[in-house]
Amino acid sequence: MESHLGTSCPRVYHSIVKPVNILFALALLAIPGALGQGLPDLGDVSQTELSPIQERRLGESIMRQIRADRSYSDDAEVTDYLNTLGYRLVSASPESRQPFDFFLIVDPQVNAFALPGGFIGVNSGLVLTAQSESELASVLAHEVAHVTQRHITRMIAAQKQAQLTSLVGFALAILAARANSQLAEAALAASQANYIQSSLNFTRDNEREADRAGFQILDRAGFDPQAMAVFFERLQRSTRFYETSAPSYLRTHPLTFERIADMQNRSQNLPYRQVPDSLEFQLIRAKLKAPQDSPQESVAFFEESLKERKYLSEAASRYGLVAALMRAKAYSRAREELQALRKTVRTSPIVETLAAQLYGMAGNNAAALQTYREALRNYPGYRALVYDYADALLREGQPEEALKLVESRLQYAMSDYRLYQLQAKSYAALNNYLLQHRALAEYYYRLGNLPAAIEQLVLAQKSGDGDFYQLSSVDARLRELRSLDEENRREARDKR
Repeated sequence: MESHLGTSCPRVYHSIVKPVNILFALALLAIPGALGQGLPDLGDVSQTELSPIQERRLGESIMRQIRADRSYSDDAEVTDYLNTLGYRLVSASPESRQPFDFFLIVDPQVNAFALPGGFIGVNSGLVLTAQSESELASVLAHEVAHVTQRHITRMIAAQKQAQLTSLVGFALAILAARANSQLAEAALAASQANYIQSSLNFTRDNEREADRAGFQILDRAGFDPQAMAVFFERLQRSTRFYETSAPSYLRTHPLTFERIADMQNRSQNLPYRQVPDSLEFQLIRAKLKAPQDSPQESVAFFEESLKERKYLSEAASRYGLVAALMRAKAYSRAREELQALRKTVRTSPIVETLAAQLYGMAGNNAAALQTYREALRNYPGYRALVYDYADALLREGQPEEALKLVESRLQYAMSDYRLYQLQAKSYAALNNYLLQHRALAEYYYRLGNLPAAIEQLVLAQKSGDGDFYQLSSVDARLRELRSLDEENRREARDKR
């Protein structure tokens, strides 16, 4: 049976393109500081390609702005799923020589985008529109190919100063979209004309190359290679008569019949491969679908899908129903449906996280903590369980246990900024202000915000607590970060 969960044709949208795509990244490069915190000064980008280090630095600067946007999601389960799927594709690319980070944007538009430095964003609308995991993987493979083929740096190097000026207008138009979409559309009409016309052929070459490399990545990763042509053809067919309101993905990745035909020809030369969707793919789609409508509408949606058997995954529909009932505060009914879900799914950290959250929301904190403990024994590295369990321990007045949990995880995940945030909360509950500010400094440092990290270390020095060794550690770290900050400023001055 066809599922209601993302199996219909994608919606047609009339809103302006969100400020997160390759053109946006290029535009930001042309206007350092336009978004407040500023971007690294990389010199005359029209004369040379970016080095991998410069590219990563630029991507991190853009990500600081994206993380500040309310559409950015740091949901651990969705992020981990996207990165697991993404790295399955990255590992199948012989040209991958850099780190990748996949992240979610909560936006119903069908879109995905690559940023400098291996950052790849995925709209929730894309996940829900894809009718199979192979279709979602085909889009991610295409974006991975944009990165591995260094299309962004090649596009930057190809731009003349006049075109960079056009990019400034493009960026300002996109930024204006947050406040006034009509004004932004007018600005886009003026700024896009020269730039898009002058770079259209180059963009088409990029798309064809990303199709070729992405197709190979998709096939080597064990997904259905036919999914790429199927998904893109469905997108194009559904918006054939709506060129001015096509999904964002078609605006930023212009499709042609020749490109789709080339994908079809490539897939026809390969043997048929039936690739089942992973349980995680179906559950994550249900998780993204459940909060889209009102709680009552969401409950009705999943109830109907189960009653009429209109689903691709019974487990996903049952998961969605439990999540919807939790939003409706129908906790007793949600517990009943949870039992049915557990009978359908023998074991899954996603289901166990949902169960613990349900017990906590229903006021059964003892059951929530017990569920977290048991689930972590089976899935010790599952981030959502670690974060939620630490939060639950703090709410229950057990900061020592929360701190013990977080610090045990930090031994293996020293780059995880969320762990430092939880560590800071634990120290605050224990009235240890020096270590609280020290942890917050590491939190901001890992988000790429050096000034905020330095400020927290200064507050740690002034906290009035901590022993000699802790103060010495703070002093040493402060000198290190100030030196790094000064080095960054000196590099920026030298390139002016």
